[in-house]
Amino acid sequence: MKLSRKRKPIRLQTWIMLLVCVVLIIALSVTGILIASEMGEKTRENQAENVMDIARAVSHSREVIDGLSGDMRTTKIQAYTAVVQEDTNVDYIVVMDNDHIRRSHPVEEKIGQYFVGNDEDRAFQGEQYTSVAEGTLGESMRAFMPIWNENEQVGVVAVGVLLDKVEDAVFASRYIVYIGTAAGIVVGGIGAVLLARRVKHTLYGLEPREIAQLFQERDAMLASVREGIIAINEKNEIVIANNAAKDLFHRAGLSGNPLGQPVESYLPSSALRQELLNQKAEYDQEQQLNGIHIIVNIMPVVSGNETVGTIATFRDKTEVTSLAEQLTDAKAYADTLREQTHEFMNKMHVISAMIQTESYEELDAYINYISDNYQQEVGAVSRLVKDPVLAGYLLNKFNQFRNNGVTVELSGEQPLPILKNTKKMEWVITMIGNLSDNAMEAVADQEDKHVLITMNYIDKQIHFSIQDNGTGLTPSEREAIFQKGTSTKGSNRGYGLFLTKRALDELGGVLEVTSEKGEGTVFDIIIPDEGDNV
Repeated sequence: MKLSRKRKPIRLQTWIMLLVCVVLIIALSVTGILIASEMGEKTRENQAENVMDIARAVSHSREVIDGLSGDMRTTKIQAYTAVVQEDTNVDYIVVMDNDHIRRSHPVEEKIGQYFVGNDEDRAFQGEQYTSVAEGTLGESMRAFMPIWNENEQVGVVAVGVLLDKVEDAVFASRYIVYIGTAAGIVVGGIGAVLLARRVKHTLYGLEPREIAQLFQERDAMLASVREGIIAINEKNEIVIANNAAKDLFHRAGLSGNPLGQPVESYLPSSALRQELLNQKAEYDQEQQLNGIHIIVNIMPVVSGNETVGTIATFRDKTEVTSLAEQLTDAKAYADTLREQTHEFMNKMHVISAMIQTESYEELDAYINYISDNYQQEVGAVSRLVKDPVLAGYLLNKFNQFRNNGVTVELSGEQPLPILKNTKKMEWVITMIGNLSDNAMEAVADQEDKHVLITMNYIDKQIHFSIQDNGTGLTPSEREAIFQKGTSTKGSNRGYGLFLTKRALDELGGVLEVTSEKGEGTVFDIIIPDEGDNV
């Protein structure tokens, strides 16, 4: 089977040159033909007027009138017309009497003979006109003019130019048009090549299909990133705004499509507007957009030596904080595993030493001690949490509690199922991690630091409760703790419980806070579990 080869597309530069050349050739050719045709007709008309003027002049000559009236010899007519013919460069001047007999002719032998052509009759009736007819010298254009002696017609004069000479004059008049047309096509072709190269250079050597692909890739990239991206041109008009930027603007209360709008009117009171207009590079700047804290990076767009716009990327600081906390938890988990590995190796060394020294009673007591600790932490987590990722995360948190001198208990009846949905897992870990950190900080100033965590899975619902014996909350503090930036622990805090509430809203769960000042705090959470689609 013969494989078909894919045709190589024609380059843009070639397309431009071909298109411009074809348009020029057609336009100049049509124009040249029309002009040449018009000039040919004008040349014929000029030739006709010329022979008519000569015929008119001859008809008014006294030598001709007197010769035909009998007042002078007819030989004078031949001599006169010969001189006029030579001076005017016509092919013949024939003077006829009223009997159609030639009285002058370039060929003297034909004088005294009848005129040939059969187109002279109208002139003997007093008309003046031009015609094309075959005579003794060949086909010619000739003008007929009656000759009058006062009020009496005494003859006719015919002045003629051979058609070959007429066509030569027509071609000569058209020749300059053809030369101009050809020169225009050559100049246009050179211009087409230069134009094609200029366009190619302006487009950085890219073909249209490559430009289209770049735009598709750009749109896909803008849609895929979670950062908001906005760009303005040299007129300070918003020319790029991806979906993440539009979503953040919507959450900030900025309605309408930002594309095409002046940045001064769409972001009138925002620091982001000023940063965009400053056209200076800025990195990781914290700003507010109608109450939303964002992290902004600004970069001017430079073409040559001229700044033609500015582009900004930004993201909700809450999301950045959440990612940072997750990375911190992952690092802490890795550190915990490393510590547990060292601790396990140390315990193995202790057990090995006891076996070698045959200290069996001490070995039995040591193993019981290790087993009790395992049952308290690892055993309880393994019994209530079947998901290995969540179980590992809880063990990491328990290790943090222990390192901070906090006694933590884990209780429950029904184990939590394995969470296969990654997004659900992320939300659950966010809630557990933030509530655990909050409980750890709440008991930090207590002599007896104690935290109780309860987990259950009842009627396809995840029940999670965490209780601390910290200082507790006042009613006003309970109402404000889930607001972003609100904290009882100082400034630049208050994101953990806000992220917890947002994650709970995403899961469709409910949260109840029970707290009294000086009595500690209890957070009760119920999360519906509809399978991996949640």
